[in-house]
Amino acid sequence: MSAPWEEEAQALRAQAPSSLLFLCVANSARSQLAEAIARHLAPPGVSVQSAGSVPTAPRPEALAVLHEAGIPHRSARSKGLDEVDPAVEVVITLCAEEVCPLWLGSGLRLHWGLPDPAGGGMDAFRATRDELLRRLAVVFGAT
Repeated sequence: MSAPWEEEAQALRAQAPSSLLFLCVANSARSQLAEAIARHLAPPGVSVQSAGSVPTAPRPEALAVLHEAGIPHRSARSKGLDEVDPAVEVVITLCAEEVCPLWLGSGLRLHWGLPDPAGGGMDAFRATRDELLRRLAVVFGAT
């Protein structure tokens, strides 16, 4: 039996969305990782954004584990909801312990709750990166 995210990822692959938005609270770890990984795996022409309801700054650990995996992240910066293009096809929230940002715009909404790696050390950031790589590889057919 497959996990719910697997069915959602397969459906997204079939849909071939042209734009995705990843949301979290601080836009510092999970959504930053998801944005960088999706940009890395997505075919040309797919728009990928991330944002947070209370943006801070990208966590150095998130940037370090992206670097370890050879995933570009040079333009990483935390963004608020008011900075993203509201015309997105898919919105994926990544919060687990906290209340996720409310998205009032258009688009299919999915929830992939992942634990916040902050405070868990580099292994927690690697685990989050690897889980997002696994899921987004399904979405973009990179498996």
